[in-house]
Amino acid sequence: DDDISYHLDFEMQRQGITVHRNTGGVAKIELDGNGNKTVYLKEGDGTPIAGAQVVLMAPGRLPNTETLNLPKAGVNLIPGKTYIQVDAFQTTSASNIYALGDVCGAVELTPMAIAAGRRLADRIFGGVADSKTSYELVPTVVFSHPTIGTIGMTEKEAIAKYGEENIKVYKSKFPNLYYGPFSMESDEKPKTFMKLVCAGKTELVVGLHIIGMGADEMLQGFGVAMKMGATKADFDSSVAIHPTGSEELVTMGTWGTSPQFTGAKVSPLMGAPPPEPTL
Repeated sequence: DDDISYHLDFEMQRQGITVHRNTGGVAKIELDGNGNKTVYLKEGDGTPIAGAQVVLMAPGRLPNTETLNLPKAGVNLIPGKTYIQVDAFQTTSASNIYALGDVCGAVELTPMAIAAGRRLADRIFGGVADSKTSYELVPTVVFSHPTIGTIGMTEKEAIAKYGEENIKVYKSKFPNLYYGPFSMESDEKPKTFMKLVCAGKTELVVGLHIIGMGADEMLQGFGVAMKMGATKADFDSSVAIHPTGSEELVTMGTWGTSPQFTGAKVSPLMGAPPPEPTL
């Protein structure tokens, strides 16, 4: 989400990192007599980055499928790419060959590949004919400094899908209480930023974005809630844990203004009793 990107950019610079923008990439690197490197950029004002001890290149990655001669086996690639083309059940264009994980280019995360593999095994060996995994609402963490946790749609994606008039966004920005005893001004303390993107009359939570301390640890539980169709009212019905950062996600906005709709099978709203198991 754009707000998360802006916050990370600000925090990186606040920590003393210089960000060179609109460079077009690296043109060349030269080594000087002292063992330091000078980096020349393709675009920008032409000023090189001098005196670098280490240059770490992060070009990304592509599936190593070109040497497999997949067309010989009847396995198609996604046009113009090296990813293998599969359907919702991980079946390739060859009906007896399956592919999953990063090689498919959907959600390139290890737990996503494990989830797809389990469902595929259930379908092939476990007799579960309709077993497949979902590539939507996947909790994702970026281990930046500070950490980012995100699940669901960005604000722009939600507006594009549902219309701006059907979207309501809640935001909160605060210094984590961890920094309370630190002898520093409030403006100097690292900030946590949180955002809920809600859609429709029920204010279904379609996007949840966090950047700050503990974002990685708190996201998993909220991911479960979103997979179960939680609304803003469902979030509000959960009593906050104080003092924590995560309590901001269940106390956002003005109390009592969210429409009282629930996405739960058993409503938690208005002091309802907890659900009971089927025995």
